[in-house]
Amino acid sequence: MGFRLTPQDTSFYDLFAESAKYLVAGAEQLTAVLGTDPEERKAVVKRMYEIEHEADEATHAIIRRVNQSFITPFDREDIHDLAVAIDDCVDHMDAAADLIGLYRIDDMLPRVSKQVEVLCRMAELTAEAMPRLRSMKDLSTYWIEINRLENQADKAYRRLLAELFNGPDPDAIMVMKHKEVIDELEAAADAFEKVAHKVESIAVKES
Repeated sequence: MGFRLTPQDTSFYDLFAESAKYLVAGAEQLTAVLGTDPEERKAVVKRMYEIEHEADEATHAIIRRVNQSFITPFDREDIHDLAVAIDDCVDHMDAAADLIGLYRIDDMLPRVSKQVEVLCRMAELTAEAMPRLRSMKDLSTYWIEINRLENQADKAYRRLLAELFNGPDPDAIMVMKHKEVIDELEAAADAFEKVAHKVESIAVKES
């Protein structure tokens, strides 16, 4: 019979669950940026920045715990990579919100809201999955659905680009501004998929 030494300290699971909460908060704030009047947008973007800072602190807390722990619930490198991958999702959502504010984009393309809806769902699924790291059970539905949503986001991204470049008399400066925001939204979707891939890799190793 194989024997596995498992630490009694469950703080890593709690820390990952805490870190994932900022995914949901960030996605909600990104949604708020789209629905806010330009005059009020500065305050919303500021709150998004605060969420990104709090997410960074949560990531640092996980990394500090890795450095301080003699025994970890799973591979140290995997813990580090998962923490960073979660943080990357928030970083890209923050970048998208910040660009909308900095570039003073009053009217986003209609499909952008659909793209943000996908990110909101990815954030919710990821936050729901993190507590299940404790048992490593019932995680496959999570990464399968994230993969499906990322494929959906890819299609939406291509259509957004086509809409942007094929518009009547497109203004070159505005095209560049919109494209930078769209690129960050796509990068956020990719980052969520990377989190799911890391969770899948961890689950396979631990099964």
